[in-house]
Amino acid sequence: MHAIRQHAFGPADNLSYQQVPDPVPGEGQVRIAVQASGVHVIDTAIRRGVQTGAYPLPELPMIPGREVAGVVDAVGPGVDQSWIGRRVVAHLGMASGGYAELAVAAEPSLHVIPDGLAAELAVAAIGTGRTAVGILEVAALTAQDVVLVTAAAGGLGLLFVQAGRNAGATVVAVAGGPSKVATALEHGADLAVDYLRPDWPARVRTALGDRVVTVVLDGVGGAAGRAALELLGVGGRLVFFGWSSGEQLVVTIQDLYRLGISAAAGIGPRLTQRQGGLRALETTALAEAAAGSLVPVVGQTFPLAKAAAAHTAIETRATTGKVVLVP
Repeated sequence: MHAIRQHAFGPADNLSYQQVPDPVPGEGQVRIAVQASGVHVIDTAIRRGVQTGAYPLPELPMIPGREVAGVVDAVGPGVDQSWIGRRVVAHLGMASGGYAELAVAAEPSLHVIPDGLAAELAVAAIGTGRTAVGILEVAALTAQDVVLVTAAAGGLGLLFVQAGRNAGATVVAVAGGPSKVATALEHGADLAVDYLRPDWPARVRTALGDRVVTVVLDGVGGAAGRAALELLGVGGRLVFFGWSSGEQLVVTIQDLYRLGISAAAGIGPRLTQRQGGLRALETTALAEAAAGSLVPVVGQTFPLAKAAAAHTAIETRATTGKVVLVP
């Protein structure tokens, strides 16, 4: 089979398209003929050698990739033969062989892809979708909310825009550049502003008039996250889930008292140790996608051989929605 191999941590060019032996499923495992592999910003951090949270860096050489969808073509000992030929999607872990034509997954990690749901959407739901569902549990959006979403044209951001719309909330999208602003509006935002313009917070205040932001969903951090936090009204809620800008949003006790707000992390232990576990989030995300109520937006697909280009596109913020590799 062909796969992406990485022999050293570093730049995207370290991702090499190679022919490698076909994997053989072991006890309790299946092999998936991959139709779509998810690409995530965390993948780029792992590739650079940056440890993410409590997860150790993988041993090298490795085949990156955390999410795959496709058809089971072989099963290992102890696995029911009825899996063969079924369309499935699975989350493999932090760096577990997803950028490949064939991937091995543990049987308990499998979800049958709902009828009518494309592999690209299923692979987006199993990773980005499950994260969005978990964060939205914390945010608890209502029709009375004015929710501000940073990086609103990204994979998570567009799901949050949809969720706000579904809840009946007023959705303020913050995105980088005119095309991304337009994308956010196309997917249901009531107001969208370009954070590359320094006056964007003033434009939000003017547009809202006597209303204030009640919820901020921020995965950008840095200056954009701080500006979003300052837009929250008294009693507002900040839910943060990363810092794609490279700079964490620092929130102090003084901020909470001064602004009269609450703050919560939407990822980390709150996500991974939640009651019901991650699998319940995956099940919900797939069902929502199949029902058309919370549908991941696959912004760009790249051939498997162009995985390095996919990483570069993510790191230069040249993408909208979820990025997917196809063999």
